[in-house]
Amino acid sequence: MDVTPNIDRLAAEGVKLTQHIAAAPLCTPSRAAFMTGRYAIRSGMGSTGRVQVLLFLGGSGGLPPSETTFAKRLQQQGYTTGLVGKWHLGVNCERRGDHCHHPNQHGFSYFYGLPFTLFNDCVPGEGSDILADLQKTLRSFTVFLGIGLATLALVRWCGLLDISLRLLVVLFFINILATVLWWTPFKFIPTWNCILMRNQEVVEQPMVVETLPRRLLTEAQQFIKRNVDRPFLLFFSMAHIHTPLFRNPAFSGKSLHGLYGDNIEEVDWMIGKMTETVDSLGLANNTLMYFTSDHGGHLEDSNSRVGQQGGWNSIYRGGKAMGGWEGGIRVPAIFRWPGRLAPGRVVHEPTSLMDLYPTLKYLAGDTQPDRHLDGYDLMPLLEGKIERSEHEFMFHYCGIYLNAVRWHPPGSDSVFKVHFFTPNFSPPGAGGCYHTHVCQCFGKHVTHHDPPLVFDLFQDPSESRPLSPETEPRYSEILAQTAKAVERHRNTLAIRQPPHDATGVSNQMTWEKILWKPWLQPCCGTFPFCGCKEDPSHSV
Repeated sequence: MDVTPNIDRLAAEGVKLTQHIAAAPLCTPSRAAFMTGRYAIRSGMGSTGRVQVLLFLGGSGGLPPSETTFAKRLQQQGYTTGLVGKWHLGVNCERRGDHCHHPNQHGFSYFYGLPFTLFNDCVPGEGSDILADLQKTLRSFTVFLGIGLATLALVRWCGLLDISLRLLVVLFFINILATVLWWTPFKFIPTWNCILMRNQEVVEQPMVVETLPRRLLTEAQQFIKRNVDRPFLLFFSMAHIHTPLFRNPAFSGKSLHGLYGDNIEEVDWMIGKMTETVDSLGLANNTLMYFTSDHGGHLEDSNSRVGQQGGWNSIYRGGKAMGGWEGGIRVPAIFRWPGRLAPGRVVHEPTSLMDLYPTLKYLAGDTQPDRHLDGYDLMPLLEGKIERSEHEFMFHYCGIYLNAVRWHPPGSDSVFKVHFFTPNFSPPGAGGCYHTHVCQCFGKHVTHHDPPLVFDLFQDPSESRPLSPETEPRYSEILAQTAKAVERHRNTLAIRQPPHDATGVSNQMTWEKILWKPWLQPCCGTFPFCGCKEDPSHSV
């Protein structure tokens, strides 16, 4: 049974890339690199510690206003640009409504969707994704503080000790303050984070998740229809297959692979509708369609009730938030353009999500000077004019830390991957970080390898057989060439001076920028009494 006929058709009518690589193994840094054509470290979007993605819509971190996205470049070339769906690259900087990180400020003329992302917190009964252990610690602290206060009050009332009433009052207010400090940002996450915006207006808070896929699809189709007679760019950034998974009655129970499979089939249906819209309007021959993902499946996301929720990465080792392991960064990629690309072509060369930026620049005729880019124009490869990717080396980051390097030697089919460190899986022997839900990039959470682990992805795509001087004649050359490549790469980065990132841009992933600030919280109504429902008949 063909469970993804529409995606399969897209591949049959276009070019499929089998070694397409995300610049990071999870969404915020991967999306920053995708949008800018540059590694996330260059825009301050690489994490230095535990938190690797933006956690609160009311934080001040996000894609810096100084960065340039492919949408901004095409907007300058006369394209109408739209983003429908997930953003997750920040909203405000210093005050509510400055929208310095908002899609409208990064080249998108029109935005409808999630300025944040889809978290379990958005659906009652699905638990919490956001600092769950910290929430537990703060809750325990306030409970113990309350019990201690009640005990002291009882001791005073019984006359066992002469305890100052003033001390009890002070402790009471400390307990109230401590409770408010953790309860307010965490227990109202569905209201703070799970919202919909149309351009810079909050139109639903909290959002109704059940109807979200259909609304996003309708908005994307309408954007194309509105711009049928002019050059346009649409970034349709689906909320699938992120958890919580959707429970659409039209797809529930259809798949043999449970709820996750149902969601995959819904994605396929949506892709079919988008393709149908493009084709029915006569746009197929002059419209480039690109299908991909921002990272691999989240292996640790499963439970006994639903089963696997975060996906499966086939033969590839690791997954989401697991550093440079292939399962977290190798993603599907299809380019369809009947008027220009030969159907059925398959490219096995290393390519990157960062390649979209220079590819779109070329197609739009943009020859203006630009910053240092880490991607390459894909059109020669997609059209078969060249056989080799321009990515001789690719660098894989875990947060701000250089985790691994991929080398595709000239004149060779081999693609060598050198791992400088790898995350420590838990429990020991597992295939992921099940104790922490996501893997970390530093300290006791990783193992540094000296010499590094080396794999040949051409012979061993599952990264299961490390090479050695005895098994690989080029072993010493691999280490020497990658070391030189790392040095050249680091020379393209400015000298690091904390808290600034490698380009002198302020690090956007610090605790100070990530944590919730009430004065930055987008709100429908008067803060903190935020709440509204979107009129389903309203559309632009």
